[in-house]
Amino acid sequence: MQSEKVLKQNLQKVLNNHKNVISNPSREYFIKESVNNKEVIIAKCGALATWTPVESTGRSPKDTVIVKRAESEKNIDWDSPNNIPIDEETFNLAFQDALDLLSGKEKIYITDRVIGADSKFALPVRTITDHALTSLFTDNMFRPIPQDISKSVLFNDDFLLITLPYNKLNADKYDGRIRKLANGKTSNMIVAMDLDRKIGVIIGSAYLGSVKKLMFTVMNYYMPLKGVLPLHCSANEGKNNDSALLLGLSGTGKTTLSADPSRALLGDDEHGWSDDGIANFENGCYAKMIDINPKKEPDIYDAVMHNDDYLNHGAIIENAMIYPNGKPDYFDDRITPNSRASYPLRYLKNIKESSTAGHPKTILFLTADAYGVLPPVSKLNTDQAMLWFLMGYTSKLAGTETGVTEPQATFSRFFGQPFMPGNPDIYSEMLGEKMKKFNTKVYLINTGWSGGAYGTGKRIDLVLTRAMVNAALSGELKNVEYISDDLFHLNVPKTCPNVPSEILNPINTWKDKEAYMNTAKKLAKQFSEAFDKAYGKKNIKQSVIDQCPGK
Repeated sequence: MQSEKVLKQNLQKVLNNHKNVISNPSREYFIKESVNNKEVIIAKCGALATWTPVESTGRSPKDTVIVKRAESEKNIDWDSPNNIPIDEETFNLAFQDALDLLSGKEKIYITDRVIGADSKFALPVRTITDHALTSLFTDNMFRPIPQDISKSVLFNDDFLLITLPYNKLNADKYDGRIRKLANGKTSNMIVAMDLDRKIGVIIGSAYLGSVKKLMFTVMNYYMPLKGVLPLHCSANEGKNNDSALLLGLSGTGKTTLSADPSRALLGDDEHGWSDDGIANFENGCYAKMIDINPKKEPDIYDAVMHNDDYLNHGAIIENAMIYPNGKPDYFDDRITPNSRASYPLRYLKNIKESSTAGHPKTILFLTADAYGVLPPVSKLNTDQAMLWFLMGYTSKLAGTETGVTEPQATFSRFFGQPFMPGNPDIYSEMLGEKMKKFNTKVYLINTGWSGGAYGTGKRIDLVLTRAMVNAALSGELKNVEYISDDLFHLNVPKTCPNVPSEILNPINTWKDKEAYMNTAKKLAKQFSEAFDKAYGKKNIKQSVIDQCPGK
């Protein structure tokens, strides 16, 4: 194996021989450069607007690859469709191509930051790119290097990321090495990670999320090896220092429910749970902007639209419809339904600046059950929590995709499967151990439908959902009486403050009780089939398997 040291020495030669390397300038410099280089336009609100090529309006999972080698392959779940292996030689080709491309650039930009608010587990990351906007994105999203970085157990494991968003691979050179497109040609894009040599290479993906998610995946690999459980979640803290985590896939209400005026936000997406407590990985937010409502999500809206002079702003609006007068239309999805905005956490009104907190007293798993058969709130014991963590369930709605005419169950392990490369039993066992060690309570919150499936029933009222969330966070649900749901293996409260008792058991809300049972059995069967497909050959405890619906 060509060593990490040799590869980084080769990069240093390129940097030493280049006439225009800009290393860690001011934030204002990156903003000016992004404008002067015509990488962005200035929106009327002062934010910087940019648009990517059509193939880069989101992540490209099939072009996201990990080097597979004998000494470390046991640490990665290669059965997961999201962990696509490449050999070391292919990665070396891409790395050398990146160096050759950098050599020909007019300017090279470097930022040195860390991932992780807890200095003990902060990962230094050096990002090298030819685009000032990418550097500004790392300034928004990654954290300044703390003075006590030498305390980090990862201090000597600094990660190198080279990203060339608008270049393309020579597809002929990589034929047979990386994926084939539908037209038979080889892809000209790569998002590659060498986790052993601590190097990442992005060529051809202009989507800023590729930078964020590559580093999130890297952290999710390294953290369990250091005893830290990585979580794709938002986190907040109450006035009594009671921290909480909210996990949920898109459409489950994670962003809305975590924005609570009575609770300070640690972060909205990526955290680690160590023996010291919770710590945000990031320094900023990368929020979906499609259909954003300033009345429902005022903090996010104001963070992006606060009308400052652009040099004091630096929020990035990516792939939103913006008209010639500089005003965005976040309800227009003709470019993409995945329009985003990146901004520092400090642009929000109610945050905890340290982005760290003690051990979570409460964890909420959010699901939007479009079948209308899950209770709106239920308590999970340790094995149940490990099972629902493994499954990461929500549903797609009829009409959201071509050919989807009825609700469809969606499973994404740990509520973030594409970014969790390790073996699944490692993450789930760590959750169970920490729940027991720190006496953390876990609740399943259904933000989906009641009284029938989508199209017949109604979405559970947000006011009621907030009441259930508040009851869970305050501890009021600890001591109420529960009944057992033997089909889904859930503990359902008979009462909940400020919530009508009749809606707590979902069968009560259906006029046709037989239809409820048939629908519930249908969803339970999908759980069982999905579990067997994903984990049938994995090392999952029998007591956890027994909690799977349909088992």
